[in-house]
Formats: sequence, structure tokens, C-alpha cells
Amino acid sequence: MQIFNAEQTAAALPFAQLVPALVKVAQQLREGKINAPERMVVEIDKASVLLCMPAVAADIGMTKLITVHANNAQHQLPAIQGEVVVFDAASGRRLALLHGPTVTARRTAAVSLLGIEALLPRKPQSALLIGTGVQAIAHVDGLVDYFGVSEFWISARDLAKTQAFCDDLQRRHPQIAIKPLAAADLASALPHTDLVIALTTSRTAVIPPHIAADTLAIGVGAFKPDMVEFPAELLHSRTVVVDCLAGAKHEAGDLIQAQIDWSKVRELPDVLAHGFVQQALLPVYKTVGQAAWDLAAARVAIASLRA
Repeated sequence: MQIFNAEQTAAALPFAQLVPALVKVAQQLREGKINAPERMVVEIDKASVLLCMPAVAADIGMTKLITVHANNAQHQLPAIQGEVVVFDAASGRRLALLHGPTVTARRTAAVSLLGIEALLPRKPQSALLIGTGVQAIAHVDGLVDYFGVSEFWISARDLAKTQAFCDDLQRRHPQIAIKPLAAADLASALPHTDLVIALTTSRTAVIPPHIAADTLAIGVGAFKPDMVEFPAELLHSRTVVVDCLAGAKHEAGDLIQAQIDWSKVRELPDVLAHGFVQQALLPVYKTVGQAAWDLAAARVAIASLRA
């Protein structure tokens, strides 16, 4: 069994391979060729949970085990820790142990990239990201590597920390233009961008309700019923697309609290299979993640290993 650290896991998961792998997995999900039950969430304490996410296909299976400890800063440890165990479906032979947080970050960004490809009727050139965590880094990496996005705004509550975050990203991607933007200024100084992507654990809406008609808004960070990134006004004015309908119904706090009509929500695998009819207002896209997306990443990593 090959053991990958964080850097090796990232190198084994290029976005150019991840996105097509997700397309294949989405098709197999619709055809019932992947068994990926909803993730098991086990409470450790009031600020901590254990997440177990298995998925099995004809070629490989995998299980992702993740712990989320919200108060780990006091221990100088990351909030999210874990592993992805990949095995051969025919024999159960262990093939690889991947760095779980890196798999999560890169496949989540790739799910956003796939949604952009399916829902935005043009190649994006600019993006506003709300949040300065690991997912924000992964999404900048993905948008630069996959689409060549060259203009970014980064918004968060603490402007000094946001500036430091932008400085780090500038060193990481010297070719991009990147500017900090105070969260309080979004209401009055919202830049016109192709994308607005929220990557927070906020309990109140962080995406402005007045985004442009031709801007695609994506909500990534809110993964519990009490978390909200989309304002209800925006959700009720546009078509809602989710990456996983079953998971969204009990995890997407934005959609739950807005009491959206679930019968009108489109699921990404269905959009990929049947297309999306463009409307005057671009849709909003909400992702909550699921184990099948991790299986797609595991396939890419195994292919990299074999190569």
C-alpha cells in the first residue's frame, strides 16, 4: 500500500484529471453503478465530529475518515484531520492511504469547477471568494489551473488578515491580480465578477442578494442545518442546483432555512446528463459533498500511482 502525505496527495490529484473523473462518477451514480451511502456523522463533543464516508464501484472502493475539531487552534492543530483508504474492489487489497483533508479540499474545488463548466455559459475570468481558509486556497488553485482565472477579490471580516491571505496567494500565483475586500463593503462595493464563491461556516448569509444576473453564485462552506451562506431572497429568485440532492436535504442549511421547494431543485448529475437551459438569471449552485466525489479522486490518485 502506497502512503501519500499532503504534498504527494495534492500532486496526485491534478484538476485536469479530477474534473473528468467527476463527470464519469456522476454518470455512474445515475446508472446505479456506485454504492455511496450518505455520510455517517458521529458526535465527539459539542465542537467535534467524526465523519465516515464510504463508496464502492466495480474497480475500487474507498472510505474517508475525517475528524473535525472546531477548537483545535488552541492545540496548534488543524481543525480537519483524516485519511482516505483506497482498496481493490475485487480482492479488498489496500492500494493507497491518501491525506484526507487534501483530498477533501481538491475534490471540493473540482466539484465547483465542474458546476462552473456546466452552468456558466462562458469561461470565467474573474471571481470573488468569501472566506480565507483551506477551501479558499484550493478554489484559487483550481480556478487558476483549470480555467486560467486571473482576477480575484477576497472578502472576509478581518481586512488585515485578508490582506495577508492575498499576499500569500500572490506569492503562490504571481500571474494573478488579487485584491482584499472587507466583508462590510460587499453591500455597497460589490465588484462585478463571473463568480461569487462562499467558503465559510457562517450562520448568517454572506453572499449579497444583489449579485448581477450574469454572475454564478456558489455556496461551498455551509454543511450543517444551522449554517447559511446564501440569502433566502437569492435562493427564491433563481434556479437552485445542488451536487447531491439527498445530502442537501439535511445538510444545506441555506436551503433548509429558506424553505425552498425541493421539487424544483436540480441535481448536478442530472444537469450533466440532460444539460441546463440558460435563463435571464444564472442559477445558484450549492455543494455539500459526498463519498462518490472522493472515489473519483481516489481513482485519479491510483492512476497516478500506476503511471
